Amino acid sequence: ERTNVTGSARFARLIKEESFDEALEVAREQVEAGAQIIDVNMDEGMLDSEGAMEKFLKLLAAEPDISRVPLMIDSSKWEIIETGLKCVQGKAVVNSISMKEGEEDFLAKAKLCMQYGAAVIVMAFDESGQADSLQRKQEICARSYKALTEKLGFPAEDIIFDPNIFAVATGIEEHNNYAVDFIDSCRYIKNNLPGALISGGVSNVSFSFRGNNTVREAIHSVFLYHAIKAGLNMGIVNAGQLTVYDDIPADLKNAVEDVVLNRRADATDRLMEVAQNYSGSGPAERTEDLSWRESSVQERLTYALIKGITKFIEEDTEAARQQVERPIQVIEGPLMQGMGEVGDLFGAGKMFLPQVVKSARVMKQAVAYLLPYIEAEKSGGAVQSKGKILLATVKGDVHDIGKNIVGVVLGCNNYDVIDLGVMVPSEKILQVARDEQVDIVGLSGLITPSLDEMVHVAKEMQRLDFQIPLLIGGATTSKAHTAVKIEENYENDATVYVPDASRSVTVVSRLLSKEQKPDYCGQLRNEYADIRERSANRSAKRKLIAYQSANANAYDPDWSEYKPTRPTFLGTKIFEDYSLADLVPYVDWTPFFITWSLAGKFPAILEDSIVGEAASDLYRDAQAMLKEIIESGSLKAKAVVGFWPAQRSSRNDVTLYHENGAHDPLYTLHFLRQQMEKQDKLSHLSLADYIAPDSAGKQDYIGAFVVTAGIGADELAAKYEAEHNDYNALLVKALADRLAEAFAEHMHERVRKEFWGYQPEEALSNDQLIKEAYQGIRPAPGYPACPDHSEKLTLFKLLNTAEAIGVELTESYAMTPAATVSGLYFSHPDSKYFPVGKITAEQVADLAERKAAELDVMTRLLAPNLD
Repeated sequence: ERTNVTGSARFARLIKEESFDEALEVAREQVEAGAQIIDVNMDEGMLDSEGAMEKFLKLLAAEPDISRVPLMIDSSKWEIIETGLKCVQGKAVVNSISMKEGEEDFLAKAKLCMQYGAAVIVMAFDESGQADSLQRKQEICARSYKALTEKLGFPAEDIIFDPNIFAVATGIEEHNNYAVDFIDSCRYIKNNLPGALISGGVSNVSFSFRGNNTVREAIHSVFLYHAIKAGLNMGIVNAGQLTVYDDIPADLKNAVEDVVLNRRADATDRLMEVAQNYSGSGPAERTEDLSWRESSVQERLTYALIKGITKFIEEDTEAARQQVERPIQVIEGPLMQGMGEVGDLFGAGKMFLPQVVKSARVMKQAVAYLLPYIEAEKSGGAVQSKGKILLATVKGDVHDIGKNIVGVVLGCNNYDVIDLGVMVPSEKILQVARDEQVDIVGLSGLITPSLDEMVHVAKEMQRLDFQIPLLIGGATTSKAHTAVKIEENYENDATVYVPDASRSVTVVSRLLSKEQKPDYCGQLRNEYADIRERSANRSAKRKLIAYQSANANAYDPDWSEYKPTRPTFLGTKIFEDYSLADLVPYVDWTPFFITWSLAGKFPAILEDSIVGEAASDLYRDAQAMLKEIIESGSLKAKAVVGFWPAQRSSRNDVTLYHENGAHDPLYTLHFLRQQMEKQDKLSHLSLADYIAPDSAGKQDYIGAFVVTAGIGADELAAKYEAEHNDYNALLVKALADRLAEAFAEHMHERVRKEFWGYQPEEALSNDQLIKEAYQGIRPAPGYPACPDHSEKLTLFKLLNTAEAIGVELTESYAMTPAATVSGLYFSHPDSKYFPVGKITAEQVADLAERKAAELDVMTRLLAPNLD
């Protein structure tokens, strides 16, 4: 699953940058490594997923050394699957279809798969939900098989059942038979559904023991041993981390088989006891190896820095101080020597960001212990730094997690970091840069208006004749944007895009090296020139239709058949101090690891052969922090949601009305429409298409929300920073972000099932929620379907957000607290996420007129979309 934008950060980045040649190398590497099926998934909100799927598969078809293996077309959206099927030669596998939406929908999709000659993964899922018992697995698989083979004549050998592998040994009695149920379902399928194949995600079964790879591998091997004998044909598992069944130690194998085969009531407790003998995560009194305490002071300090151990740091720092003439020599000698080893390990890819941040915590606490002695000596001595770096999140933006991590990593490598914080105007950035005579300026930002502010800072640096490098980073930035929009505005020195914190030390060291800088900057300028040329070529090839033509080709549902559901209340509802514990099950952990530059899909990342140990340690720390936050109440979650009568009042506008039923206009929401030329008579979409027009004679509705889990996050992070604990400070902010996203997902579920109630019987797993396998959408201003950030002003007025829950907007439309999510609710069954993409100046002018806004303001806000 490396050619999967949800499972590989590298592949996702390459696709977003349209570096398709490099993306093909990811597929080639898989085949060379022995992959038997290539899974291709383009489900990402910032992508034209259909276009990316089509282009990548057509390019892949021209690579015989890749296309010799079957392709699996993987998406939660059927239109993307069908786009993929149109591009694949030979037999593909569709991942996946099920009877979740009923038998009619199931057969319609299967019929199309059969027309394209594709095999299908059939999930054990029906209208009542996911099969979680043997009886349900048998019923759904038998029903699916009968419908496919008898009603469609679907080839049985092209049916691949996935009867759902669930975790065992969870401590919940109802889960004890999950593995047996799967194994028995394999036996049932082989005996009763002739020709059908069976697959499953094997790593799910051992999820309870994440972080203990030895036990997980044993569970996988035992499970496969029995499942294969029962008829399992294929499984998703890391073959490189699969132990041989006969090589499992007897005590561990016996305990694992008790669990997998559910042979005794106390099997889970017995396995947990045995697992302590095969893990570094057993009871503290058993696993704490203190043999390193017998080493020299230098070796103890180095070990503590590498392992992130603070327990003995003051004791060892004092011991080191007793061995030198001046306290500063402890920093210059043993501490910097230890940090040098940390830097070497990090550079070699043997340590990862979470571990380096822990090292920084140890270093800071050691330095804090020494400071009173250094000040008392009044010697004026100071450690010679490698260079002075200024970091700032630009004006209007409040997001700082990535910037803070960069600062910690650079500080670990003996750079003097000046962090100006968030929402810093260009005047302050450049004044401090002059006053402090910094060697490099680094700019960070998350929201799209920040991109324009970065361009402004670059222009000011040129105007004021700065002669130092400029670094660009943040989630919305990219190498392409840096090359096309920023670099040409600052010619005095290098402008460098830094994709993540792990690259920052390498980039800074090259820029500050007299020997390396000329060649490095020359290579960058050539690379950025090539990017600008490719961008210009793409622009030349890109075809936009006239704005009026796009409006004429709008999506137009059959409103006569549409029956809008009235929400259970109109107006707003405020949720104070929402239970964080209720949000935890909705957390999507994959982006959490990406924040720390650990690429991989959760939970598989926990057993990754390269980053698994670091990811597992980070996950344990996150769970402990989450528990502490919930118990102490140090973070607060609040929300406000609302619903109003609404009608589409013009082609791209939706008017909201007072909840009193008087049909008095309240506010108007203004949307944008796609203008990219399309094939196969596809519609040019606008969010306004999903609201019934006045002419339909149907009273429609729209919803809005703002949720935050960030109240108290800045204060808690500041507390940890004051204790020289950057690791915990960063952990708090990263968790607050994840909780806010989880809150948005949780609240949307309550809206669908309870507050709006248009899907009252919905029963989806967390994975399905993450894949957005539900009716309705919650697009946010500033995101691809609604790229106009200024629509947040209307949304915040509607909800009276500042007074209701204390969330406000900056002048650049960033939300404070930073761990906040906002958006609109649409319920139409055809509504889906889409990117507006490139638009013409004609549409921007029309939007400005509709909003009664200044044209230059709207042009600047929509610059990334303007063709």
